[in-house]
Amino acid sequence: MINGMRNIKLTIEYDGTCYNGWQSQENGRAIQDEIENAIFKLTGEKIRVTGASRTDAGVHACGQVCNFFTSSSIPADKFSFALNTLLPGDIVIKKSEEVSGDFHARFSAKGKKYRYVIYNSPHPSALLRSRSWHVFYKLDIEAMKEAATYLIGTHDFTCFMAQGSNVKSTVRTIWEMSIEKEKEIVQIEVSGNGFLYNMVRIIVGTLIEIGAGKIRPEQIDDIMKKCDRKLAGRTAPPQGLYLVEVYY
Repeated sequence: MINGMRNIKLTIEYDGTCYNGWQSQENGRAIQDEIENAIFKLTGEKIRVTGASRTDAGVHACGQVCNFFTSSSIPADKFSFALNTLLPGDIVIKKSEEVSGDFHARFSAKGKKYRYVIYNSPHPSALLRSRSWHVFYKLDIEAMKEAATYLIGTHDFTCFMAQGSNVKSTVRTIWEMSIEKEKEIVQIEVSGNGFLYNMVRIIVGTLIEIGAGKIRPEQIDDIMKKCDRKLAGRTAPPQGLYLVEVYY
């Protein structure tokens, strides 16, 4: 507690289809705004929530995290129930808890886990059109798995970063990566200590080109060493991406 203010941590699930991303902005609907508006209705306090990840327009989350300070006496675990009655149905608070005053949803994070969903079938899915990337041609899953082994570890991931990004270092560590296919669904999961802007989506786009036979798996190593975005694959569309978990 700082100056009588409690620090509340929220774990959030949302369908990002109808939003311009997490972060509040002048033009467009943001998930952050919806949560802040709900907190205002509940407590009467105009506060800013701090999110762990600024997910883009159309990106989803199973485990986004944010925190905010409040002078409200509402029990910490009851915030989730109360806020869910005030939020639209495509945003749900899965858990609310009180944390120490020095907890920061973004800067306290040790790493993140993402999932990317591909619908691999000749015909698209009406039900999954906003929650997966439809890839109609056959994919060589084993080649994609082989390529993924080159990505695990600590590397300079410049080639998998969107142009125009401004970061102090482009070195990141990928802890684990898996690629699994069940019927038409291909799921790529990746966890690491941090990710550059659009890094996961560019990695997925590159893996798809490997699965299509346009790039050989072993070329991944050379692409990373040359640090050239133009050598990697396209940026996969946002609707297949999910923020699964933030590690603290």
